[in-house]
Amino acid sequence: MKYPTILSFSTTLLALFFLMTINGNLNSNTTDSGEIILFDFGTLENMDDWLIVNDGVMGGLSRSRFILSDRNTAVFSGNVTLENNGGFASIRTKAMQFQLEGFKGIMIRVKGDGKKYQFRLRTNDRFDGVAYRYHFETEKNQWQTVAIPFDECLPVFRGRILRDVGPISPKDIQQLGILVSDEQTGEFQLEIQWIRSYQ
Repeated sequence: MKYPTILSFSTTLLALFFLMTINGNLNSNTTDSGEIILFDFGTLENMDDWLIVNDGVMGGLSRSRFILSDRNTAVFSGNVTLENNGGFASIRTKAMQFQLEGFKGIMIRVKGDGKKYQFRLRTNDRFDGVAYRYHFETEKNQWQTVAIPFDECLPVFRGRILRDVGPISPKDIQQLGILVSDEQTGEFQLEIQWIRSYQ
């Protein structure tokens, strides 16, 4: 008569463990403050989601690379030149569903070189077209947390601000990126610890 009770108890424990495991996985990217970790750069897995897009697509000669460091960070570095009508280097994610409805913006933890960078968002999977940009300044060799409010991101196309395009819709965001341009020629380096969304 005791066996059903023991079996029932064991089954209940297994069910509880299973539920705790599922909940743990679902919330593993959520911080105590309700932020969602979109990227941390402790593993190579996250690096596979990023692409390099430099001015070579327009004939330019700028170069860049995006590598994982031994400090659990990613480093975006290279050289920007205006030769051959060039002038920019960038990285961006592959198109994916970030599911950012209800969030107010994105935060990034970076250590820069004193140059100005653009954080860029796209709401489709296209290579070219409208992007939403946010400029941020860096302090040389200083870690900074930069907040990027969605409502301050301006729609642009090839450097021109677009006046007839509405504000960005967070739920439609499919690509994130970082770009260096604005005739800031020479070597650059931006180290990134993490990227998060905030409410």
